[in-house]
Amino acid sequence: MGKRLSRIYTRTGDNGETGLGDGTRISKDHPRTEAMGTVDELNSVMGMLIEEMRISGNTDLASLTSFLRYCQHRIFDLGGELSIPGFEIITSRHVEKTEQALDELNKHLQPLENFILPGGSRLIASAHLARAVCRRAERCVVTLGAQEDINPEALRFLNRLSDYLFVAARTCARLTNVDEVLWQKDEVVGPPGLEPGTNGL
Repeated sequence: MGKRLSRIYTRTGDNGETGLGDGTRISKDHPRTEAMGTVDELNSVMGMLIEEMRISGNTDLASLTSFLRYCQHRIFDLGGELSIPGFEIITSRHVEKTEQALDELNKHLQPLENFILPGGSRLIASAHLARAVCRRAERCVVTLGAQEDINPEALRFLNRLSDYLFVAARTCARLTNVDEVLWQKDEVVGPPGLEPGTNGL
C-alpha cells in the first residue's frame, strides 16, 4: 500500500467545502458531509469502547472486543462508501453477521423488566454512548437518503449495530458483575406505551 497522506493540511477546506472521493466538492454542512462526519465520530467512540474493554483486563470480554474491532473496520468502510456517491461496500453479509453476533449475546441475558440507563461503570456507559452515536449516524444517513440514493444495506447495518451495542452494554454488565442502572418511574408522571428493551427508539 502506498503512502496515503503527505501533508495534513491542504487549505482547500478553508472556504467551507470538502472534497469527496470522486473529486467533487460539497459544502461542509451538506447531509453527506454530516453523515460522513458522524460515521467517523462513531468509529472514534467505538475505539474508546474497545480500549475500555482491553484495559479492564477481563478476558471474558475478548470475543466482544474482537467483534467490535471487526465492526470498526466496517464502519471505516462505510465512511469510504459515503465519500463516493453511488459506491457500495456494505452488503447483506455484514448485516447478517451482526445479527448472528447479537443473537449469540442475547441468549445469555435475562429479559428486561424495566428500562436501563447508561451507567453502572465507565465501560457500560461507553457502550451506551457508542449506541447513541450509532443511532445518530443512522439518522444522518436517513436524512441523506431523502435527497440522494443510498445503500439500503448500510442503513440496515447501522440499525443492527446499534441494537448490538445495546446488548453489548448489557453483556458488559453481566461479565463484569455490575448491576445495571434501572430507570425509576417518577411518582407523578411516567411515559405511557413504551416497552422495556426498546431503548426508546
